Amino acid sequence: MFIAFFEALKTAGVPVSVREYLTLMEAMDRDLAGRQVDTFYYLARASLVKDERHLDKFDQVFGQHFKGLEAALGEEGHAIPEEWLRKLTEKHLTEEEKRQIEALGGLDKLLETLAERLKEQKGRHQGGNKWIGTGGTSPFGAYGYNPEGVRIGQDGNRNFRAVKVWDKREFKDLDDGVELGTRNIKVALRRLRKFARVGAPEELDLDGTIRETARAGYLDVKLRPEKRNAVKVLLFLDVGGSMDWHIAQCEELFSAARTEFKYLEHFYFHNCVYESVWRSNARRASERISLFDVLHTYGSDYKLIFVGDASMSPYEIMYANGSVEHNNPEPGKIWMERLLATYPHAAWLNPVPQAHWGYTDSIRLMGHILENRMFPLTVEGIDAAMRELS
Repeated sequence: MFIAFFEALKTAGVPVSVREYLTLMEAMDRDLAGRQVDTFYYLARASLVKDERHLDKFDQVFGQHFKGLEAALGEEGHAIPEEWLRKLTEKHLTEEEKRQIEALGGLDKLLETLAERLKEQKGRHQGGNKWIGTGGTSPFGAYGYNPEGVRIGQDGNRNFRAVKVWDKREFKDLDDGVELGTRNIKVALRRLRKFARVGAPEELDLDGTIRETARAGYLDVKLRPEKRNAVKVLLFLDVGGSMDWHIAQCEELFSAARTEFKYLEHFYFHNCVYESVWRSNARRASERISLFDVLHTYGSDYKLIFVGDASMSPYEIMYANGSVEHNNPEPGKIWMERLLATYPHAAWLNPVPQAHWGYTDSIRLMGHILENRMFPLTVEGIDAAMRELS
């Protein structure tokens, strides 16, 4: 059973490995699920699913493989007409009347009977005790009462008696082609990691303490620096103009990057990088930083990440004095090439949907300068950019 489940997950596109399968088997040997279906579901999901993007696929395979409601009703789904479930009257019974209504006797019997009703029923019913309907004592339907039933088409709980809820699926696969918030960005950024012990010794070195205590004959506590992500990042952020449409995305990316990278330096530019950049937009006129100073301050071991829509006049990239804001002595292309020569590990994240890049000359130009290392500002795009920088 479990091997077939594992194979079904792989067929559905969930990237499960043999190691994860063995982890699940070890957990089952230790009876961690306690022979409870719900507990086993969460145990299997925690063991086999590494990425939130695959949760919906896992749910579908789990439901089909372990004889959930959807599988019991067949592949075609047996769509129930909306008029059968439309709320007309609600059934309110006394406690004595409720005690007189008998349950069918277990989940398997419920699902078997429901499948039969779906085959036999031809029209809408209300107030009865057998068919799928509303306001009755049937185990199937809405706004009625039954000690054990399948709730269908009802807005929320009333008696808290349903053992299954069959409503239209309002879930969908998490799309790795769209931006999904700071947490998901952090997960994507974590692909760019290189751990090292740097900084002040603040963490207990247990092995070192034991070794030195044994050697010295008395307690000799040893500390060591905490292991941190040692990757160094230069983040260049385009601001103003058309980038105003993408402020929310860029803020989430910036927030996630500040959390994930201990060694992060950020600078702002507008449209294209020229001879100077700035750290504070409020002081951009008075506190600009020479790009030559940046090149000479930060070593070539830094990873270079640009964030911008690259949407501008091609003159701003290719010509001197082409900037919309000032007379730049040298083209932006020259400054981009200097940056890329100093920092060979570079990527550009573009918030403009990738399908639209071909319509803008400047995006094509910048992509050529980056040697096709431009990626969309989505979870999938960030993931690909981090792989490029690794």
